[in-house]
Amino acid sequence: MAADRPLLSPATLALAKAGTQRPAYDRSRLRTGIVHLGLGAFARAHQALYTEELHAAEINDWGMTGVSLQRPDQRDRLMPQAGLYTALQKDRTGVSARIVGCVNSVMVAPEDPVAVVEAMADSRVKIVSLTVTEKGYCIDPATGRLQQSHPDIRHDLEHPGEPRTAVGFILAALERRRDEGMAPFTVLCCDNLPSNGRLLASLVSDFAALRDCGLATWVETHASFPSTMVDRIVPATTAEDIAETARLTGLADAAPVVHEPFRQWVIEDRFIENARPRWDRVGAELVGDVAPYEHMKLRLLNGAHSALAYLGYLAGHETIADTVEDPVLRAFVQGLWREEIIPVVPAPPGTDLSNYARMLLERFSNPAIRHRTWQIAMDGSQKLPQRLLATARERLSRNLPLPRIALALAAWLRYVGGIDESGREIDVRDPLASHLRTVLDQAGNTLHDRVRAVVEIEAIFGSDLSRDTRLTNALTDAYTRLLTRGARNAAAELSSAGI
Repeated sequence: MAADRPLLSPATLALAKAGTQRPAYDRSRLRTGIVHLGLGAFARAHQALYTEELHAAEINDWGMTGVSLQRPDQRDRLMPQAGLYTALQKDRTGVSARIVGCVNSVMVAPEDPVAVVEAMADSRVKIVSLTVTEKGYCIDPATGRLQQSHPDIRHDLEHPGEPRTAVGFILAALERRRDEGMAPFTVLCCDNLPSNGRLLASLVSDFAALRDCGLATWVETHASFPSTMVDRIVPATTAEDIAETARLTGLADAAPVVHEPFRQWVIEDRFIENARPRWDRVGAELVGDVAPYEHMKLRLLNGAHSALAYLGYLAGHETIADTVEDPVLRAFVQGLWREEIIPVVPAPPGTDLSNYARMLLERFSNPAIRHRTWQIAMDGSQKLPQRLLATARERLSRNLPLPRIALALAAWLRYVGGIDESGREIDVRDPLASHLRTVLDQAGNTLHDRVRAVVEIEAIFGSDLSRDTRLTNALTDAYTRLLTRGARNAAAELSSAGI
């Protein structure tokens, strides 16, 4: 049991079992050069590990301060351990443990937003990075701009010194920098959003213009928002993972993370005063244009992940690995890539998309990574526009069929309806969950009416797809087959029909 072990801390590091990688550098020399908003599992299994590996490769003083924008849980787990935590890498061959030391501290924004702004405004901070998920940016899905009516945005406009949102914190700290005659920091978005740097720049600019046109001009002129593409499968940490960490390291860790071996980080090399860790020394790719990489990842990896999550959940599969072990759903996702996604996605330089898809299938099949279908299915209204609807638009613009995309969307539609194929209630987690249920409940009596009512939600489908009868008809056909035959049989019919 983890409770029987010494607590992970600087004083107990030397007690870690043989085979556990530990920080071999002097942590006291670290200075907070990076403030990271949203220090969840992904950030600690991805960006922080690049930073940690750089400490092993060269002497530097780059440290991170994490900020939790909502709850104190992460702080309460990490700070008794002085920011230390264990990263478990898992694949078919086994598991390895690495204790990570580059996190200096963790703050909780709702407890003291002024202190968070001060930390971000510190001249020694060169980068403010983010992993706050798609819903954390207060985007109006219909326009792609800032949702000015969002209650937290309204709060931040009325209380600019005590913000709640990521956009509000960024602008408050940039304003402090401007007022004190300092250079701005680089804002590094690491969430799965298309052109994430440019998108975040537009959101901050929109917010700044509501506050002060002069501030908006200063931000647009002096600040930098590089785009990035991040990739690593990081499932939610379970009690079993915590117990396994204790067995492997001999230390009790309340905040381990689990990840697959694969990782990728493509970064637009556009930093203020070129101030950044040399992440490229440990595998990050610094490029002039991130767009081809992000399109590839969002549509092939994330699009397939969402499709498998909804179909797999409805078919009774708990994890993505379980789902792709099902030969029917394995054939479905292979057909989705081969027939519908790859033909309309430009390949990044030197990349074979068919090989990339084969690598994705191998990653999805990793039985050691228990990435739950329910976890991936969360927040579909925020994820599907980038992951599946963008590909749908491409195919419709070329007048190409989209039966697999339609079936994936139909599976989402059934999922958000709240009842699975066995009649059990689904715990739907989505910002628009109640609205979607209301729309479905108030729709007409036919399946076509239900589909049309959902497709007309412009916040998800935009004004173009909401009016496109080809999508409505394809989705109605897929939804009908899904309801009458079930997810697995509906997917099998696509393969057997040679579609």
